[in-house]
Amino acid sequence: MTDHAVLGEEIAFQGAKGEWIEGFFARPLGLTSVGSVVVIHHMPGYDEATKEIAIRFARHGYAVLMPNLYFREAPGAAPDDAAAIARSKGGVPDDRLLGDVSGARDFLLHQPNANGKSGVIGYCSGGRQSFLSGCELPFDAIVDCYGAFVVNQPPSESPMKVTAVVDRASKLTGPVLGLFGNDDSYPGPDEVNRLDEVLTKLNKAHEFHRYDGAGHAFFNTASPSYRPEAAMDAWGHIFTFFGTHLGA
Repeated sequence: MTDHAVLGEEIAFQGAKGEWIEGFFARPLGLTSVGSVVVIHHMPGYDEATKEIAIRFARHGYAVLMPNLYFREAPGAAPDDAAAIARSKGGVPDDRLLGDVSGARDFLLHQPNANGKSGVIGYCSGGRQSFLSGCELPFDAIVDCYGAFVVNQPPSESPMKVTAVVDRASKLTGPVLGLFGNDDSYPGPDEVNRLDEVLTKLNKAHEFHRYDGAGHAFFNTASPSYRPEAAMDAWGHIFTFFGTHLGA
């Protein structure tokens, strides 16, 4: 069964440095053993579109927590406003991001029906953050959805003050699923090729799927960039990947 009844709610949990932050917790009802998934929202923020993604995972039998990475900058603010404030500050610091993701993972794994397996998935800036989390935290499966600046540095005019993280790839704790649009610029096809080469050289298990006619944010149903055929195919790969490594 892949259409479980679910409960989704806003909660507070302990993130980086033990600080209490907001998160969206979604889980299937009536299951005694579930895999855990941390969802990292895209740069536009902790919004309805990403909460719907969390609900989708819960309907497929996973317990899910999505941290509000912008909570400290703008508690209670609309997602667009919070995202603008976070961008103006150069984005979420990597050390804080890792603390929040680690706290989300710990929260899920301490649920009474957790099966002990955990995965992480992120979109846009969250794709980079998912890859980074897989390098620094013990995840069993890592999904990077068009994460920019994994290999290349941001351009000088970008407000994002983050660095490439490909040099940490040797520390990956689990296999990687990468989903990319061939019309994207961040990351562009050359950056995806380079990441593939690095992971192959390091003998890190990975599979990449690339879509013609799709650019950045092709999963986002609330955006003109949404590409239904690419998104549907990519969702199939995600659920196969998580089913293999986290249990269904």
